[in-house]
Amino acid sequence: MKWLASRRDSGRHTRFAGVSLISLSFGGAVGLMFLMLGCALPIYNQYWPLFVLFFYILSPIPYCIARRLVDDTDAMSNACKELAIFLTTGIVVSAFGLPIVFARARLIEWGACALVLTGNTVIFATILGFFLVFGSNDDFSWQQW
Repeated sequence: MKWLASRRDSGRHTRFAGVSLISLSFGGAVGLMFLMLGCALPIYNQYWPLFVLFFYILSPIPYCIARRLVDDTDAMSNACKELAIFLTTGIVVSAFGLPIVFARARLIEWGACALVLTGNTVIFATILGFFLVFGSNDDFSWQQW
């Protein structure tokens, strides 16, 4: 009977992971759609905001490295994780600042800047959601993938 209960719980975690993965994928697609709209609409027609993609790629790297380097029992784990969060915050702020700098320099229009900032908000919320859902060492952790 205990085996059946554990089997039932495993199915529940798998369904939750599947629904979470689908909703995170949808969030990423919507965020990238806003970024592409800010670049490719005929009234804007400038592709400078695509440099924000580098920030999307770089933002999870410090935290992933910090999780790999330190154990939770280590005394220095808090300092390393706080440094990783500080670096990630700098990357995220830079991603929001770059379109504003482009708009102030008149490389892109302010409407394109608003679309890119909306896409940034959605993408970074999706990245945060990914680490909240799959960041723990549960049965469906992202590390097993």
